[in-house]
Amino acid sequence: MAVRNSPTVRRRRLGSELRRLREAAGLTCEQAGDHLDCSASKISRMETARVPARAIDVQALCQLYRAGEEQATVLAALARESKTEGWWQRYDGVLPDWFGTYVGLEAEAATIRTYEIELVPGLLQTAGYARALFESSEFGAADGVEQAVAIRRSRQEILYGDSPPQYWAVFSEAALHRLIGGPAVMRDQLLYLAEASELRNVTLQVIRSDAGAHPGMCTPFVILSFPDRTDPQVTFVEYLTGALYLEKREEVDQHNLVFNHLVAAAISPQQSVDLIRATAKRLA
Repeated sequence: MAVRNSPTVRRRRLGSELRRLREAAGLTCEQAGDHLDCSASKISRMETARVPARAIDVQALCQLYRAGEEQATVLAALARESKTEGWWQRYDGVLPDWFGTYVGLEAEAATIRTYEIELVPGLLQTAGYARALFESSEFGAADGVEQAVAIRRSRQEILYGDSPPQYWAVFSEAALHRLIGGPAVMRDQLLYLAEASELRNVTLQVIRSDAGAHPGMCTPFVILSFPDRTDPQVTFVEYLTGALYLEKREEVDQHNLVFNHLVAAAISPQQSVDLIRATAKRLA
């Protein structure tokens, strides 16, 4: 079972708070680095969650920034928690570093809003569908494919846990008609989508092919929100060899606006499930 307790989120929260404290103290990264006898770039990497921070360094920085004793204790604890391993780190060498960050964020998200164009969203893919995708990708060898499928299936467990995220997926009708893995695999995939739509935390909507132009035609994306309101939303945009993690307020707000437009352009959740079932029936 995938645990909803992510060191990635802890590291990100810690870095954000360290940056806030440093700026409130009127200090530069260079000055903070001098205090720790390290480079300014290391301070920057700690603040942007690209490297884990040691508890002893966090305590020293809190002293420099004149943070209260209670706050310093909390942040040092965050530093220790952020160095634990997430379940996905067992798959180093299979899971790209840039995607491991996403899995860590996804693991503790309170809401996940995703838009896809050509494919069924990853958290809703069957093993057969995912396997067919990976067999056509860079994984190639059977071992790599099966490990990639295992990762995807483990990620999906968050939808069925005790405190699942609210998951809202909007995707193009084209995703229903592209025969990934052949008719039998695709039929199973569509039936699984219909079944998943019955979960209280899952909402599915399809944008019909005749919907015309809309603002999300070019780029799939995911918007993640977190239980702790001090953790800002993240928009994840994947491309062929990597991904963008957008955290600036104006960028995330723009993607939220586009997602709302996509919801309006799509048919209703019930109509979407009816369409999914009808498409599956034609593949029988």
